[in-house]
Amino acid sequence: MKQEKVVLITGASRGIGKAAALACARAGMQVVATGRAQKALETLDDEIRSFQGLPATIVPMDLTDYDAIDRLGGALFQRFGRLDGLIHAAAHLGELTPVAHATPRMGEHMIATNLTASWRLIRSMEPLLIQAHRARVIFFTSGVAHHPRAHWGLYAATKAGVETMAKCWADEIAFKHVVVSILNPGPVATLMRKNAFPGEDQSTLPRPEHLSSMILELMSEAHTQTGTIVHFRETAHFRAWQDGQANSG
Repeated sequence: MKQEKVVLITGASRGIGKAAALACARAGMQVVATGRAQKALETLDDEIRSFQGLPATIVPMDLTDYDAIDRLGGALFQRFGRLDGLIHAAAHLGELTPVAHATPRMGEHMIATNLTASWRLIRSMEPLLIQAHRARVIFFTSGVAHHPRAHWGLYAATKAGVETMAKCWADEIAFKHVVVSILNPGPVATLMRKNAFPGEDQSTLPRPEHLSSMILELMSEAHTQTGTIVHFRETAHFRAWQDGQANSG
């Protein structure tokens, strides 16, 4: 009997993380969902139960609790013995401000959430990922990592750091058939985007669920190119969304 794939998704309580969790569950995967909001995770679990019939594994946690990340790795090993996928969607935008105006507390929290937590996830989950047949990993990045602009310095720096770290790690574990992708979703109608651009008309943007087919492609065994950045807006998945918008108009 074929085992269902086990995928860990961070930031699964809302936005792209939630959309990824629902897409993976619909594809028959066992979802382990983390996030800070327990009620939102319970709602996600209810949605997954409604069409899959089986519960997700929900883990309310803050990714800056690094001991909790280690405990999660141990718990996943005890329960599943492996991890077929990791989708790290959790991120912290923080306050958009000139670099010199950011308080030490603000900067340290940004680095802890976006960069250090990514490293701690790699450290804790790698032993599980290499136990899988062909594990797949997705990190998320942002256009400001390559096109920096005023007031985005801390966020851009953390995303650039995650990109570089993910590429190095991808090279380290390629021989274990673990494929690491870095996905730049571009502008998407999320709460984070709304906080960054409060006057923007989000009806003109893809919603998180429009990334689902792209995410499933990157999680499939057919996707074998590791350590690469994928720009959603340069893919057929984005063009399909554009066509749908044109037809609905």
